[in-house]
Amino acid sequence: MAGKQHTYRVTVTWTGNKGQGTANYRAYTRDHEIQAAGKPVIPGSSDPAFLGDATRYNPEEMLVASLSACHKLWYLHLAADAGLVVTAYQDQAEGTMVETADGNGHFTQVTLRPTVTIAAGGDAALAQALHDKAHHFCFIANSVNFPVVTDGLVQTA
Repeated sequence: MAGKQHTYRVTVTWTGNKGQGTANYRAYTRDHEIQAAGKPVIPGSSDPAFLGDATRYNPEEMLVASLSACHKLWYLHLAADAGLVVTAYQDQAEGTMVETADGNGHFTQVTLRPTVTIAAGGDAALAQALHDKAHHFCFIANSVNFPVVTDGLVQTA
């Protein structure tokens, strides 16, 4: 039996034409808007190192956030299935990207650092083990070509 196929549609609209288009590298901003039907607009730009607006999300942040959110969603699902009550979850995720001499670049690693709070009496060993299982199931982590490391902390409420 073939797997289910899911399609995701977003519209990315460049809003940075200052009147000259891309006449030169500094003639335009990197600003754009990310939209999906029926959802709020996400303001985007490039990293400030590449002349982007620091007040807007850049693609690199969005990639790290996608990995973090995917892990969290799977973790919560698995915890619920296992009868483990999670009362709080926060991740301080960090990604590392390197530039090559020719201006190309790639991520070398993303580290997820979730702090998970479980209800009193919960199984802390199970809570820790669920990170490996969540990583195994995360669609986004399974789609990247660099390591995604989880360094989770479990605490009891």
